[in-house]
Amino acid sequence: MTEQVLKSNNQRPGLWTLFKQALAGNANQDFTKGSIGVAAFLLAVPMVLEMLMESIFAIVDMIFVSSLGFEAVAVVGLTEAVLTLIYGVAIGLSMGITALVARRIGENDVEDANLIAAQSLWVGLFVATIVALIGLWYAESILALMGAEEKVLEIGTDYTTIMMTGSITILYLFMINAIFRGAGDPSIAMRSLWIANGLNIVLDPLLIYGIGPFPEMGVTGAAVATNIGRGIGVLYQLYHLRSHLGRIRVTMAHLPVNLAKIQDIIKVSLGGMAQFLISTASWVFLVRIVSTYGSAAVAGYTIAIRVIIFTILPAWGMSNAVATLVGQNLGAKQPDRAEESVWCIAKFNLYFMLSVAFVFIAFAEHIVGFFSQDKEVVSSGISCLRFIACGYGFYAVGMILIQAFNGAGDTLTPTKINFVCYWLLQIPLAYALAKLLHLDSSGVYIAIMLAESLIALVGYWVFRKGQWKVMQV
Repeated sequence: MTEQVLKSNNQRPGLWTLFKQALAGNANQDFTKGSIGVAAFLLAVPMVLEMLMESIFAIVDMIFVSSLGFEAVAVVGLTEAVLTLIYGVAIGLSMGITALVARRIGENDVEDANLIAAQSLWVGLFVATIVALIGLWYAESILALMGAEEKVLEIGTDYTTIMMTGSITILYLFMINAIFRGAGDPSIAMRSLWIANGLNIVLDPLLIYGIGPFPEMGVTGAAVATNIGRGIGVLYQLYHLRSHLGRIRVTMAHLPVNLAKIQDIIKVSLGGMAQFLISTASWVFLVRIVSTYGSAAVAGYTIAIRVIIFTILPAWGMSNAVATLVGQNLGAKQPDRAEESVWCIAKFNLYFMLSVAFVFIAFAEHIVGFFSQDKEVVSSGISCLRFIACGYGFYAVGMILIQAFNGAGDTLTPTKINFVCYWLLQIPLAYALAKLLHLDSSGVYIAIMLAESLIALVGYWVFRKGQWKVMQV
């Protein structure tokens, strides 16, 4: 439809027309032809909205839980730090799945893309089973290891248990949406997050405060609401995987275990998993350092990070559009178009992130104060928000370049970059600034800003070499 409009009017359709097309989706859209700007817009809009919905999970939980006291906020923060490891696996697998599906779609091998989609479900189920067993048996020990105080352990063990045993909803939301994104059907991924988040918003206050016939579950209610919402979102995804309307259609013939395809998925995803486990594991170390300054510091850090995620994830939506465009265009043997797509979206992401940075720096006190009135919590949150925002310009370009590597199937390069910048720089620097130079939790936030900025600089240098253009997946 987009190409028809372009041909008949000899110009790009209006912004509102494109926006409606992006929301509605079009399984027949070919992103390897026509205007790169139009292709980027049609992909990025639903992906940005998808990521925005994912980030709202965190914000909504924080709004309702914050009224229960900073111990409850600390429960969410410490559990979230552990769950980042699961997010790392889910996102790493998603990178491999998107790269494989996008490449096959670019090559017009839809049947193989369907088979990859089906086999990825088995991979997700296996990982989720392991995580669920760990959460069922060791939730309290995990919280204690993260530095939780006695009150936090008392009210938070059930929350952590439920979030970990329900991890299949996290994995499937990420992985199945990666299938749709790779196929160029991001509107389906977006709508699944709308459904999941809408249910979470409704159920959170009902289950946390015990409104009407619902039991008062406190912070545990937030975990129950989140898992129900995500679970319904997954059912919506599975329905569309079976539908004949989308570009991907998984049938019963694709579901028997195919070890060769599973091996392909794992092979391409290993770099992605290592890449994100390295980065997310570093966050676990960082929150452990912050926790030595008390629950108020953890609460402030948690609030600020949740707010930051609210802006980072929409930017990741643009990055995901890059991964799809790079994968499909490389599959169509158009590496120059793939590179042009990267710089086109990087420019828009830079404008967006710099605007957000200005808001964070100027209004940090009001933003953090919306979630808490405790002076120590607010002070820690303001420092975190302002220091990290100072590097937003670098992050904007860096995340686009990293996703370009992933979309090409070159997940090893970002893994190496992350290892150097996070483990060899960020963690030692955070400890040195916080403990040795006595900057306390502010030292951690400065280290985060410097490490993320270095990733962008190194990523740019490697990207310009062009080796990602010849990756075979």
